[in-house]
Order: sequence, then C-alpha cells, then structure tokens
Amino acid sequence: MPRLVKLPWIPSEQQWLDLLDVVRQEPVRNRVMLALAYDAALRREELCSLRTEDLDPAHRTLRIRAEATKTRRERVVPYSAPTGVLLSGYLAHRATISRARGPLFLSESRRNHGQPLSLWTWSKVVRRVALAADLPRFSTHTTRHLCLTDLARMGWELHAIATFAGHRSTESTMTYIHLSGRDLAEKLNRGMQQIHSWRIDMLARAGHPGGVNGQ
Repeated sequence: MPRLVKLPWIPSEQQWLDLLDVVRQEPVRNRVMLALAYDAALRREELCSLRTEDLDPAHRTLRIRAEATKTRRERVVPYSAPTGVLLSGYLAHRATISRARGPLFLSESRRNHGQPLSLWTWSKVVRRVALAADLPRFSTHTTRHLCLTDLARMGWELHAIATFAGHRSTESTMTYIHLSGRDLAEKLNRGMQQIHSWRIDMLARAGHPGGVNGQ
C-alpha cells in the first residue's frame, strides 16, 4: 500500500506579513532568532544550540555543529545582510547580560537570567507570536519549510537545497518544497529574486532594542 505524504504547511505572503507585524514588536533576541531560523533554514535544536564561537560575522556564516543536527553532519550556512544588522544589535544587548563566550541566546527571565535559552522557551515564544498573528499552524519548523521552498522558487538545484538543509538525501528535501515542478519554480522566480532580503528586512526596521518579555 503506498504511503501518503502530506506537504508541510507554509504561510501565504499575506500571512507572512501578518506574522511580521507581530514579530517586529518583539525584543531583538526573538527577532534575530526568527530571522536566522528562516535565513539558514535551521531546525529548532540547531537554532537554540548556537554558540558565540559559531558566528563568522565577517563572512556572514554560521557553523552548525554536528551534535546539534539530526544527521550528525556539520555544515556552514550563510545569513543575509539585514539579519547581520539584527545580530549585531543582539550581540550588543547580550553583552549587557553576559560577556562570556558560550550559548548565543540567553534567557532574561528572573528565574533563569543569563542561562541558555531552552527549546521549550523558544517554542513558547513562537506559539505566542503565532496566535497573536492568528496563525495557529505556524511553528518553530515553519521557517525551515518556507526557506527551502523559497530557495526552490529562486531556481536552486535540488541537491544544493539538500546540502543547505543538511539532508542526507534529496528525497527528504522534496517533502519540504511546495512546488509542482521546474516550470512553476521558474515562473515564480521571475518576481522573487529578492524574497530573502525582503522577508528579513522588515524584521530589522523596528521593535524593542532589549527586554525579552520576561522570558
């Protein structure tokens, strides 16, 4: 009996804008986390496991350590210039919490102040934002699905997307991509050359410079 595979949900353009309207009011930590999650197609564990020494701001890349991945394979992924601006702002804010090297994203709650941000806390942040934007299906994994679909829309070859995502096979990658074929990808590509920078640029324009809503 054939196994049915359901494509993961991704937001429409308007739904993404609705989400950004909410996220732009979030503290800089939450904005940069969402930006990196999308830009680099990061899994929740990969995002929350980032350390200060994994950053290469000069080349705008992240090192995703093998122990944080599902496939146990290290990879290096880029992030956009607007995300770099957000990240620079967050690093300045982080220095007011801790100047020690180590976990990149820190909790600012009274109970866990300065401790590594947990997977549970990040999931809670994303859930709160999703409900505020009336997008209950949006999750910590949605940005990864969206990024990989956007790369396909921009004309990336399947094997390159698989490498970027850290997949062992292109079969895994196909379950993430919401396209029916190359013709559709090329058609969408004509109007979406700048989609990566557009999605993240809005996050870099506004929001609170510090404070993490007690989380």
